[in-house]
Amino acid sequence: MVVLPDIRSRGAGFGEDAESRLEEGRGLAHAIGVEVVDSFILPIRAVRPSTLFGEGQVERIGIAANQSDAELIVVDGSLSAIQQRNLEDKLKRKVIDRTGLILEIFGERAATAEGRLQVELAHLDYQAGRLVRSWTHLERQRGGFGFLGGPGETQIEADRRLIRNRMARIRRELEQVRRTRGLHRDRRQRAPWPVIALVGYTNAGKSTLFNRLTGADVMAEDLLFATLDPTMRSIRLPGVEKAILSDTVGFISDLPTQLVAAFRATLEEVTAADLIVHVRDIANPASAAQKQQVEAVLADLGVYGDDGVPTVPIIEAWNKWDLLSPDERDTRRAVIAADVPTLPVTPISAMTGEGTAELLDQIGTILTGEARVHEIALQAGDGQRLAWLHAHGEVLSELQSEDANGMPLVRLKVRLTPREFGRYTQQ
Repeated sequence: MVVLPDIRSRGAGFGEDAESRLEEGRGLAHAIGVEVVDSFILPIRAVRPSTLFGEGQVERIGIAANQSDAELIVVDGSLSAIQQRNLEDKLKRKVIDRTGLILEIFGERAATAEGRLQVELAHLDYQAGRLVRSWTHLERQRGGFGFLGGPGETQIEADRRLIRNRMARIRRELEQVRRTRGLHRDRRQRAPWPVIALVGYTNAGKSTLFNRLTGADVMAEDLLFATLDPTMRSIRLPGVEKAILSDTVGFISDLPTQLVAAFRATLEEVTAADLIVHVRDIANPASAAQKQQVEAVLADLGVYGDDGVPTVPIIEAWNKWDLLSPDERDTRRAVIAADVPTLPVTPISAMTGEGTAELLDQIGTILTGEARVHEIALQAGDGQRLAWLHAHGEVLSELQSEDANGMPLVRLKVRLTPREFGRYTQQ
């Protein structure tokens, strides 16, 4: 059973209405394979430190759980360790909050060693403050200080020390992963291929789009957090011989701080991209609120400068266009027409392929938009550089001639982006 505490004093965050947030809570439960037998919203005017909900509301939750035979109660909000324990005592059922539920999803989905380390770190961080729940029978025994401390206190401290040691070890391993990723990024920076990162709210259709553009078979289902581990594939674009497309973990409102910290090494891939494609589920009523959530995470990653202007070019792909009615399409086209100078937008359907060719054209145009024509003379025998220019630039003309000493030359006019020209001159 999913219960959404609608805390009036805190508002709805990024403009999401309570019903949209409840639907997302049901989606999170579905993503971990839980059958939702009931769900409802409980408005909260004053938060109770012991149970979050008022006594009457706790009683209502218990009655509803009995009527629907619910074995698990998901509180789609944040619970302290004490609130979670007290609710379990009163309801006689397992209670889990939003953070715990997302951690369960991440734990099940992480496929790579790095992903599993990140999830374990987040989980340990979450559990560290909840150890008291496991040792309540010892906690009531004799207290004191130092060696005179009660056994419960000693046991809890021992467990916390074990967790701290394990977290320190995981952080060292993840730091090594971060350094390795940095080396890989440096290598890609030296290579001539631009990197395009797909970002967006969870279940916006990033993996479906990634599969369509690359021919890959990344897990793409109608589930929240279907993709956790970043995937990269090469693609061809108009005017660009080769580019790297990167699929990233989806963002979500109220993403646990433990997960943001743990997945920072993965999300840093976004900041190193040459172009960010923000994939939006335009058919979702909460699309505008989801956009704000994504932009908030990007800002936290440092994608926006002090002036609020993104340091990496960003375009939007309005996905699930095929699910809109003709009237809704016309309304959104008017919005696109009004905002084009500010933010490039392409309507697409990753499922049917509609608009994806136009999206690739737009990406290619942006990546080659600053390209300039350079006149380059090469020794006729310098086949390696000649091949590089053909592979990474647009050769407009190629003439055979001779230098002052009568040696054969090849004179080319090549259109290159500043980045590609810089790489060419460093060879």
